[in-house]
Amino acid sequence: MNQPVEMSMRNRTGIDRSPADSQKMIDAANAYMPSSKGNGSALMDMESGYIQEAEPVGTVAIPGTLKGAAKATMQMLAGRNAEVLVDKLGERLAFERTGTRLYDYFINKCETMHCEAPISIDTLKRFRQEESQHFKLVANALETLGADSTSQTPGADVSAVASSGVLQVMSDPRTSVDQSLEAMLNAELVDNAGWDLLVKLADEMGLEDMAKDFQVALSEEDEHLMEIRQWYEQCTLKQAGAI
Repeated sequence: MNQPVEMSMRNRTGIDRSPADSQKMIDAANAYMPSSKGNGSALMDMESGYIQEAEPVGTVAIPGTLKGAAKATMQMLAGRNAEVLVDKLGERLAFERTGTRLYDYFINKCETMHCEAPISIDTLKRFRQEESQHFKLVANALETLGADSTSQTPGADVSAVASSGVLQVMSDPRTSVDQSLEAMLNAELVDNAGWDLLVKLADEMGLEDMAKDFQVALSEEDEHLMEIRQWYEQCTLKQAGAI
Protein backbone atom coordinates (compact mmCIF):
# COMPACT_ATOMS: atom_id res chain seq x y z
CA MET A 1 0.00 0.00 0.00
CA ASN A 2 1.60 3.26 -1.10
CA GLN A 3 1.97 6.17 1.29
CA PRO A 4 -0.18 9.12 0.14
CA VAL A 5 1.24 11.59 2.68
CA GLU A 6 4.90 12.59 2.72
CA MET A 7 7.02 15.73 3.00
CA SER A 8 8.74 16.83 -0.17
CA MET A 9 10.52 19.84 -1.64
CA ARG A 10 8.33 19.40 -4.71
CA ASN A 11 5.44 21.05 -2.89
CA ARG A 12 5.91 24.80 -3.44
CA THR A 13 2.33 25.92 -2.86
CA GLY A 14 2.75 27.79 0.43
CA ILE A 15 3.92 31.40 0.75
CA ASP A 16 6.50 30.34 3.35
CA ARG A 17 8.58 28.80 0.55
CA SER A 18 9.58 32.29 -0.64
CA PRO A 19 9.09 35.01 2.03
CA ALA A 20 10.57 37.80 -0.09
CA ASP A 21 8.37 37.15 -3.11
CA SER A 22 5.36 36.63 -0.86
CA GLN A 23 5.81 40.06 0.68
CA LYS A 24 6.00 41.62 -2.77
CA MET A 25 2.66 40.03 -3.64
CA ILE A 26 1.10 41.32 -0.42
CA ASP A 27 2.49 44.82 -1.00
CA ALA A 28 1.15 44.87 -4.57
CA ALA A 29 -2.29 43.76 -3.41
CA ASN A 30 -2.36 46.52 -0.81
CA ALA A 31 -1.18 49.11 -3.33
CA TYR A 32 -4.06 48.44 -5.73
CA MET A 33 -7.19 48.39 -3.63
CA PRO A 34 -10.61 47.51 -5.14
CA SER A 35 -12.13 50.30 -7.25
CA SER A 36 -15.44 50.05 -5.41
CA LYS A 37 -16.79 49.11 -2.00
CA GLY A 38 -18.94 46.35 -3.41
CA ASN A 39 -19.54 43.29 -1.26
CA GLY A 40 -20.59 40.82 -3.90
CA SER A 41 -24.32 41.48 -3.55
CA ALA A 42 -24.60 42.59 -7.19
CA LEU A 43 -23.24 39.23 -8.28
CA MET A 44 -25.72 37.44 -6.03
CA ASP A 45 -28.55 39.54 -7.51
CA MET A 46 -27.49 38.49 -11.01
CA GLU A 47 -27.35 34.84 -9.97
CA SER A 48 -30.81 35.15 -8.39
CA GLY A 49 -32.14 36.28 -11.77
CA TYR A 50 -30.73 33.20 -13.45
CA ILE A 51 -32.22 30.97 -10.76
CA GLN A 52 -35.68 32.50 -11.19
CA GLU A 53 -35.60 32.15 -14.98
CA ALA A 54 -34.00 28.69 -15.18
CA GLU A 55 -35.84 25.64 -16.49
CA PRO A 56 -35.86 22.46 -14.36
CA VAL A 57 -32.97 20.03 -14.73
CA GLY A 58 -35.38 17.60 -16.35
CA THR A 59 -38.69 15.82 -16.07
CA VAL A 60 -39.91 12.30 -15.30
CA ALA A 61 -40.89 10.43 -18.45
CA ILE A 62 -44.51 9.39 -18.96
CA PRO A 63 -44.88 5.65 -18.18
CA GLY A 64 -44.35 3.57 -21.28
CA THR A 65 -46.85 0.95 -20.16
CA LEU A 66 -49.68 0.64 -17.66
CA LYS A 67 -50.46 -3.04 -18.11
CA GLY A 68 -50.88 -5.78 -15.55
CA ALA A 69 -49.03 -5.30 -12.29
CA ALA A 70 -47.91 -1.82 -13.33
CA LYS A 71 -51.51 -0.69 -13.79
CA ALA A 72 -52.54 -2.13 -10.42
CA THR A 73 -49.61 -0.46 -8.70
CA MET A 74 -50.36 2.92 -10.24
CA GLN A 75 -53.99 2.65 -9.16
CA MET A 76 -52.74 1.97 -5.62
CA LEU A 77 -50.77 5.22 -5.80
CA ALA A 78 -53.77 7.26 -6.94
CA GLY A 79 -53.70 10.63 -5.23
CA ARG A 80 -49.99 10.33 -4.50
CA ASN A 81 -47.16 11.97 -6.41
CA ALA A 82 -45.86 8.75 -7.93
CA GLU A 83 -43.42 10.73 -10.08
CA VAL A 84 -41.42 11.55 -6.94
CA LEU A 85 -40.90 7.84 -6.29
CA VAL A 86 -39.99 7.25 -9.94
CA ASP A 87 -37.50 10.13 -9.81
CA LYS A 88 -35.82 8.77 -6.67
CA LEU A 89 -35.74 5.27 -8.13
CA GLY A 90 -34.07 6.67 -11.25
CA GLU A 91 -31.58 8.48 -9.05
CA ARG A 92 -30.77 5.29 -7.14
CA LEU A 93 -30.49 3.33 -10.39
CA ALA A 94 -27.87 5.74 -11.72
CA PHE A 95 -25.99 5.71 -8.43
CA GLU A 96 -25.90 1.91 -8.18
CA ARG A 97 -24.53 1.70 -11.71
CA THR A 98 -21.80 4.16 -10.75
CA GLY A 99 -21.26 2.33 -7.45
CA THR A 100 -20.51 -0.89 -9.31
CA ARG A 101 -17.89 0.93 -11.38
CA LEU A 102 -16.40 2.48 -8.24
CA TYR A 103 -15.87 -0.95 -6.72
CA ASP A 104 -14.33 -2.20 -9.97
CA TYR A 105 -11.79 0.61 -9.83
CA PHE A 106 -11.13 0.12 -6.13
CA ILE A 107 -10.70 -3.66 -6.35
CA ASN A 108 -8.23 -3.26 -9.20
CA LYS A 109 -6.28 -0.63 -7.26
CA CYS A 110 -6.16 -2.78 -4.13
CA GLU A 111 -5.04 -5.87 -6.07
CA THR A 112 -2.40 -3.90 -7.99
CA MET A 113 -0.99 -2.37 -4.81
CA HIS A 114 -1.17 -5.67 -2.90
CA CYS A 115 -3.29 -4.30 -0.06
CA GLU A 116 -2.74 -5.60 3.42
CA ALA A 117 -5.18 -5.98 6.32
CA PRO A 118 -7.68 -4.67 7.27
CA ILE A 119 -8.94 -4.41 3.67
CA SER A 120 -10.38 -7.67 2.33
CA ILE A 121 -10.48 -8.13 -1.45
CA ASP A 122 -13.08 -10.88 -1.09
CA THR A 123 -15.33 -8.55 0.91
CA LEU A 124 -14.92 -5.82 -1.70
CA LYS A 125 -15.91 -8.25 -4.46
CA ARG A 126 -19.02 -9.21 -2.48
CA PHE A 127 -19.89 -5.53 -2.04
CA ARG A 128 -19.44 -5.01 -5.76
CA GLN A 129 -21.80 -7.89 -6.52
CA GLU A 130 -24.39 -6.51 -4.12
CA GLU A 131 -24.21 -3.09 -5.80
CA SER A 132 -24.93 -4.80 -9.11
CA GLN A 133 -27.87 -6.66 -7.58
CA HIS A 134 -29.21 -3.41 -6.15
CA PHE A 135 -29.14 -1.95 -9.66
CA LYS A 136 -31.32 -4.81 -10.90
CA LEU A 137 -33.63 -4.45 -7.90
CA VAL A 138 -34.28 -0.79 -8.68
CA ALA A 139 -34.76 -1.52 -12.39
CA ASN A 140 -37.40 -4.11 -11.53
CA ALA A 141 -39.12 -1.66 -9.16
CA LEU A 142 -39.35 0.91 -11.94
CA GLU A 143 -40.87 -1.67 -14.28
CA THR A 144 -43.40 -2.56 -11.58
CA LEU A 145 -44.52 1.08 -11.68
CA GLY A 146 -44.76 0.97 -15.46
CA ALA A 147 -41.75 3.29 -15.80
CA ASP A 148 -38.95 2.90 -18.33
CA SER A 149 -35.79 1.95 -16.43
CA THR A 150 -33.65 3.32 -19.27
CA SER A 151 -35.18 6.78 -18.91
CA GLN A 152 -33.02 9.43 -17.25
CA THR A 153 -34.80 11.22 -14.40
CA PRO A 154 -33.88 14.65 -12.98
CA GLY A 155 -32.57 13.00 -9.82
CA ALA A 156 -30.37 10.72 -11.91
CA ASP A 157 -28.90 13.73 -13.73
CA VAL A 158 -28.08 15.55 -10.49
CA SER A 159 -26.71 12.38 -8.89
CA ALA A 160 -24.37 11.78 -11.83
CA VAL A 161 -22.92 15.28 -11.57
CA ALA A 162 -22.58 15.06 -7.78
CA SER A 163 -20.78 11.70 -7.89
CA SER A 164 -18.49 12.56 -10.81
CA GLY A 165 -15.79 13.81 -8.44
CA VAL A 166 -15.70 10.49 -6.58
CA LEU A 167 -15.41 8.64 -9.88
CA GLN A 168 -12.48 10.86 -10.90
CA VAL A 169 -10.67 10.13 -7.63
CA MET A 170 -11.17 6.38 -8.01
CA SER A 171 -10.05 6.26 -11.65
CA ASP A 172 -6.96 8.44 -11.07
CA PRO A 173 -3.90 6.14 -11.06
CA ARG A 174 -2.08 8.55 -8.74
CA THR A 175 -4.52 8.25 -5.84
CA SER A 176 -3.58 5.88 -3.05
CA VAL A 177 -5.70 3.18 -1.48
CA ASP A 178 -6.24 5.42 1.56
CA GLN A 179 -7.39 8.32 -0.58
CA SER A 180 -9.65 5.99 -2.54
CA LEU A 181 -11.13 4.73 0.72
CA GLU A 182 -12.12 8.28 1.64
CA ALA A 183 -13.80 8.70 -1.74
CA MET A 184 -15.63 5.39 -1.25
CA LEU A 185 -16.77 6.54 2.18
CA ASN A 186 -18.31 9.64 0.62
CA ALA A 187 -20.15 7.48 -1.92
CA GLU A 188 -21.40 4.99 0.67
CA LEU A 189 -22.71 7.75 2.94
CA VAL A 190 -24.83 9.13 0.10
CA ASP A 191 -25.89 5.64 -1.01
CA ASN A 192 -26.96 4.68 2.50
CA ALA A 193 -29.09 7.81 2.88
CA GLY A 194 -30.65 7.19 -0.52
CA TRP A 195 -31.76 3.67 0.36
CA ASP A 196 -33.10 4.80 3.71
CA LEU A 197 -35.28 7.34 1.91
CA LEU A 198 -36.50 4.76 -0.63
CA VAL A 199 -37.60 2.44 2.18
CA LYS A 200 -39.61 5.26 3.74
CA LEU A 201 -41.12 6.36 0.42
CA ALA A 202 -42.24 2.86 -0.54
CA ASP A 203 -43.62 2.22 2.94
CA GLU A 204 -45.57 5.49 3.08
CA MET A 205 -47.04 4.81 -0.36
CA GLY A 206 -48.30 1.39 0.70
CA LEU A 207 -45.87 -0.60 -1.45
CA GLU A 208 -45.08 -3.15 1.24
CA ASP A 209 -43.29 -5.73 -0.91
CA MET A 210 -41.13 -3.05 -2.48
CA ALA A 211 -40.34 -1.60 0.93
CA LYS A 212 -39.25 -5.03 2.19
CA ASP A 213 -36.93 -5.51 -0.79
CA PHE A 214 -35.47 -2.05 -0.25
CA GLN A 215 -34.93 -2.81 3.44
CA VAL A 216 -32.80 -5.82 2.51
CA ALA A 217 -30.71 -3.60 0.24
CA LEU A 218 -30.41 -1.00 3.01
CA SER A 219 -29.14 -3.64 5.44
CA GLU A 220 -26.42 -4.61 2.94
CA GLU A 221 -25.56 -0.95 2.40
CA ASP A 222 -25.28 -0.54 6.17
CA GLU A 223 -22.55 -3.19 6.13
CA HIS A 224 -20.78 -1.51 3.20
CA LEU A 225 -20.73 1.80 5.06
CA MET A 226 -19.57 0.26 8.34
CA GLU A 227 -16.69 -1.68 6.76
CA ILE A 228 -15.46 1.15 4.53
CA ARG A 229 -15.57 3.58 7.46
CA GLN A 230 -13.65 1.21 9.74
CA TRP A 231 -11.04 0.47 7.07
CA TYR A 232 -10.56 4.17 6.39
CA GLU A 233 -10.11 4.97 10.08
CA GLN A 234 -7.74 2.05 10.70
CA CYS A 235 -5.60 2.79 7.64
CA THR A 236 -5.32 6.48 8.57
CA LEU A 237 -4.45 5.73 12.21
CA LYS A 238 -1.89 3.17 11.09
CA GLN A 239 -0.27 5.71 8.76
CA ALA A 240 -0.09 8.23 11.58
CA GLY A 241 1.64 5.67 13.79
CA ALA A 242 -1.23 5.78 16.26
CA ILE A 243 -1.79 2.01 16.12
